[in-house]
Amino acid sequence: MSLLLKNGRVIDPATGTDETLDILIDKGKFIAMKPRIEAASARIIDVSRLVVAPGFIDMHTHLRDPGQEDKETIRTGSLAAARGGFTSVACMPNTTPVNDNRGVTEYILSEAKKKAVINIFPIAAVSKNLEGKELTDMGDLVEAGAVAFSDDGLPVRTSEIMRRALEYTKPLGTFIIDHCEEKSLTQDGVMNEGYYSYLFGLPGMPSAAEEIIVARDLILAEKAEARIHIAHLSVKRAVDLIREAKRRKVRVTAEVTPHHLLLNDSALEDYDTNLKVNPPLRTKEDSDYLIGAVKDGTVDVFATDHAPHTLDEKSVEFDKAPFGINGLETAVSLLLDRLVNNKIISLSRFVEMMSTSPALILGLKTKGQIAVGADADLTVLNLNKDTIVDANRFKSKSRNTPFQGWKLRGAPVMTIVRGRIVYSA
Repeated sequence: MSLLLKNGRVIDPATGTDETLDILIDKGKFIAMKPRIEAASARIIDVSRLVVAPGFIDMHTHLRDPGQEDKETIRTGSLAAARGGFTSVACMPNTTPVNDNRGVTEYILSEAKKKAVINIFPIAAVSKNLEGKELTDMGDLVEAGAVAFSDDGLPVRTSEIMRRALEYTKPLGTFIIDHCEEKSLTQDGVMNEGYYSYLFGLPGMPSAAEEIIVARDLILAEKAEARIHIAHLSVKRAVDLIREAKRRKVRVTAEVTPHHLLLNDSALEDYDTNLKVNPPLRTKEDSDYLIGAVKDGTVDVFATDHAPHTLDEKSVEFDKAPFGINGLETAVSLLLDRLVNNKIISLSRFVEMMSTSPALILGLKTKGQIAVGADADLTVLNLNKDTIVDANRFKSKSRNTPFQGWKLRGAPVMTIVRGRIVYSA
């Protein structure tokens, strides 16, 4: 059945649109966008007083499937994403087994086709088994459906492997996403190295560990004239390095998570393992600087780094708990409430970072825009909806959020994937 959304405030940064329009969808594609559309045979949904945006895309999600289905599955992760307002996610390769070969990539896509309610795009490993010793067969993985490459959870281990990876990805039309951490400096660290790590008696992870690898990656990408994407940016100096590289026309993009924008290392005073992430929560100066980088365009994308873990895994001493926050079902409301509502960024800039930019970076040509012939993926927002974060209502298998009980204004109320409503509040 055709679908007709009427009277919504349509915001599409790809076309510069911000006006009240009707949107007609048929056979999973956008058919028309006009101030007034009549379609007698269509299912009509009145979205007056709501914002209609091109479907949100999270380019940094851990779905844990295959091999860690006690934490998440492709099915539950897709349901969590839909509830969070995401129509597409790109999933990281640190599964069991690692997504380092055609078989795992094809498994993910097959399971997604059968069980997911949203679009799933696999990211494959840079190195075999994430060991940083031997490159994967990148051409074969792209042919199988991989949209990018990352050893996420780990940095690309050596400069030689990173150089070769960049050289291989360029002619393939794809790119590297790197977790920037000089492991020799972090070792047993569990939080940001600084005043609070000394105060709380926890081993620290210095900001230099991120800065060093960001600098390495930028130098190598510039030499190779290849694309590099910096994952979960967390420190001030790394922002400066990226800003300067962009001035030199280095092909670099970067993402930031809600938790690195809204939290800092002082929050760890209660040793809440739900606050244990990698990269760690940094100083307030760092988080404020990241917000400035979002405002001035240095940071291109919001990403969740959705990292679900079981209750048992997180219910241990801080130094023994795994890194990671459950992010898909909280990100949109957190960013609307704290950034858009406080006029730190515009609503259009928010949509650009949630949809337009990740679609462009990932090369998803039919996503990230509301245009005739494009895939009919939409995120519908109620900017005035009050919500309280309640992990017990998550669609995700996991509950590891530090935002439990937060009162927020603004939320996704409908998620549409290729013309099909997959979530409605």
